[in-house]
Amino acid sequence: MNIVEDKKAPRAIEAERGVLGAMLLSAEAVDKALQSLDASCFYLPQHATIFRAAEELYKENMPVDIVTLSDYLARKGELESVGGRIQLTNLIEGIIAPSHIDHYIKLVLDAALKRKLIEISTKTIEECYESAVDASDILDNAESRVFEIAENRLKGGLAPIGDDIETVYEMLSNLQSKRGIITGLTTGFKKLDALTMGLQKSDLIIIAGRPSMGKTAFALNIVRENAIRKNIPVAYFSLEMSRQQLALRLLAAESKVDAHLMRSGLLRRSDFARLSLHLAPLKRAPIYIDDSSNLNVLELRAKARRLKRRVNLGLVVVDYLQLMVASKDVENRQQEIALISRSLKGLAKELDIPVIALSQLSRMVERREKSNYKPQLSDLRESGAIEQDADLVIFIYRPFLYDIFQIEIDEEVDGKLRKKKVNTERLAEIIIGKQRNGPTGEVWLNFQKEYASFEERIEGVEEEVEEGEETQFGGV
Repeated sequence: MNIVEDKKAPRAIEAERGVLGAMLLSAEAVDKALQSLDASCFYLPQHATIFRAAEELYKENMPVDIVTLSDYLARKGELESVGGRIQLTNLIEGIIAPSHIDHYIKLVLDAALKRKLIEISTKTIEECYESAVDASDILDNAESRVFEIAENRLKGGLAPIGDDIETVYEMLSNLQSKRGIITGLTTGFKKLDALTMGLQKSDLIIIAGRPSMGKTAFALNIVRENAIRKNIPVAYFSLEMSRQQLALRLLAAESKVDAHLMRSGLLRRSDFARLSLHLAPLKRAPIYIDDSSNLNVLELRAKARRLKRRVNLGLVVVDYLQLMVASKDVENRQQEIALISRSLKGLAKELDIPVIALSQLSRMVERREKSNYKPQLSDLRESGAIEQDADLVIFIYRPFLYDIFQIEIDEEVDGKLRKKKVNTERLAEIIIGKQRNGPTGEVWLNFQKEYASFEERIEGVEEEVEEGEETQFGGV
């Protein structure tokens, strides 16, 4: 079965002639055609040859007309194969008005796109008949090919840097006029956003920590900030918790109601009042949760692509990376994690949005000396590829979980940093372990365990350790 052989392939021969004829008569038509088309868009080989010749003349800053084109094709030994000079003359004579070039281009593109879709469909059918190919791989391949056409058919490949330099300069000028304004998605924490300038498009962001540090809670803080406060669509892929569990945590954090009381049925009337107040905003929020277990990276990418096209997706969260499976057989777990990490980075670039992936840290953290439990890049579990692929790595460290009850931290008071001993029960250090285009550093937040949410630290509210009281370290 061959669809292309059974039926004539879509074509727009007269429109192809119209494009080429207009190019021979108008420099403006040449600009428009070269911006929108390439030789593969032409059905007839001789038309593709003529277009390529015009493209080469354009690159050499030569005029594109019947004289220069005939000479170029003759020198290349291709003039006769396209029908000779008389064929070029016929192209010109068939033109009603070069100004119709936009319409001709549209017809040529439409036919070329249909041929490309037939090619993709035929390839998909062939793969379906090959028993060695998994159906999930076929589905992802087909979806990826169609998505690529839809998103990139007018985009070039390799391009000179001149235009990009101009774009970057304009961006810098714009940023200079808006000094201090966050350029990416905000996290809801001012000091953290000031360090990162927000979560940037096409970036892979890793949020890492040992169990119970609050990775999911921190991710949900970011989800609430963007979906509820700013109406930005967010896709949350949860491989550990169910949709209902996440909904409960979102409701608890947003309404500041104790999640344990919610689960145990011990809510007071005032709690219900707060819950009711926050139900409507949460119901309206563009948060899309997928709690499929054993999700592989191809399925995740396919679902994210569909949502991007449907609701203009602005953020993807994966909770968490080590629970995902690769879409193909690999030799070991390190290779599998590396494949998943690269795929998530590819997804961020493809959709041009930030992708957040939560990640576990290795047990090596707890094997270090008691005073050195802070996570490091080398603690990223199972693969150095995570560190390599990530644009931003954020560690969550809560010293209280290591029986470190009081610590000394630097805090700004009246514009000056001063040492301050604080209790750690609610203290969380957010550590920027890597930032590809910015500084590393740390930010201190409070963790509200009752409703699993992080909050900004407010000066003068946190309990200070009395002078002379010793900092305590307990066993783990």
